[in-house]
Amino acid sequence: MGRRNEHTREELREIALQAAEELVATDGLAGLSTRKVVARIGYTVGSLYMVFRNIDELIVQMNERTLDDLHERLAAAVADRPPPALAIRALAQAYIGFALTETPRWLAIYQHRLPEGETVPDSFSAKVTRMFALVQHELALLCPHRSPDDISLAARALWSGIHGVCILGFDQKLEFVGGRSIAEVTRSLLDHYLTGLMGTD
Repeated sequence: MGRRNEHTREELREIALQAAEELVATDGLAGLSTRKVVARIGYTVGSLYMVFRNIDELIVQMNERTLDDLHERLAAAVADRPPPALAIRALAQAYIGFALTETPRWLAIYQHRLPEGETVPDSFSAKVTRMFALVQHELALLCPHRSPDDISLAARALWSGIHGVCILGFDQKLEFVGGRSIAEVTRSLLDHYLTGLMGTD
């Protein structure tokens, strides 16, 4: 770590975000604090707050970076343009793979809550929308008879199911409903949902 006056504002932002990601990877979101971040990077709390308004802004920006990484993983999964049904399955597998390999960072996206009265910035919402757009694109190709609104809702409904399977799997609650694996339950969810979506007028 360099001396404090060797870092620009943008460099300080970068090393603080890297430190936050490392802390979350080790201890989860609950283990992240301003004190731990500044201790890791060798700065004062005051210096950190010259870059971030508060710990919540730091977490939001950290989560935006995770969303960027997740989007990159999903886009790579369909880069060779498989048929829509296969593409949707590839996206689901990539999402689950990310959740399994980057679990603390992935969970932090959903665990963080802003103080009452505050909303996530437009940049965060745009990154979430960009992720859903990958799914919507494939669903629109698979079900050209469905309206854009139907496709948008279907993408969110389907991905809420995939996300729920991941959460239940991590909590080991699937063991109490037949001992099925995340992969098996996901496959069943996709089979039935896509069949229903394609066959419903």
